[in-house]
Order: sequence, then structure tokens, then C-alpha cells
Amino acid sequence: MDRNELRNRIVDALKQIHDPEIPVNIYDLGLIYDIDLDDEGKAAIRMTLTAPACPVAGTLPGQVEQAAKAVEGVSDATVELVWDPPWSQERMSEEARLQLGLM
Repeated sequence: MDRNELRNRIVDALKQIHDPEIPVNIYDLGLIYDIDLDDEGKAAIRMTLTAPACPVAGTLPGQVEQAAKAVEGVSDATVELVWDPPWSQERMSEEARLQLGLM
């Protein structure tokens, strides 16, 4: 399986995870900054949260890691929680902004 197909499968898995306070999946919310894949199928995911005091700060990165690891073709996954650049509404997909009435 090529990296693009594997990346798309990971994105599909991450779209199943929703922020508990905002009814939008974390990918369309713009919380996933990067998904890097190596030749062995290891995924390194950089993500953020809407705010450092987010109530799911302790659990959401683990959910992301487990969802990525469950994707066929992924041999391992790690999640790095980053704060730079800070999350903003501009990172949201058009679909998410429409869903939240921001357009």
C-alpha cells in the first residue's frame, strides 16, 4: 500500500474521533497538523488541542494514537502534542465551519 493511501486511511480513522465540546471530528476541526509515514508503516502524528486547558488533553492524544494503530497497514503510531502554531478557527475545514454556522 502506498503512503498516500495509508495516510487517507488514517485520516478516515481520525475523522471518527470527535471533540466532546464541539460536534465536529478532530480532523475537520484542524487539530491534526501533520501525519508523517515511513517505509515501514510507522505513523508520526503532530496534533494540537483547541486550548491547553482542554478537558480531553489527557485522553485525546491516546485516542488518536489507538485509532491510527488500528488502521490496516500501520505498524506503529506516535502522537506529539504541540502548541505552536496555536490552533485557531482558520484551521477548520470549510465543512466544519458550515456545520458550526461560522460561514
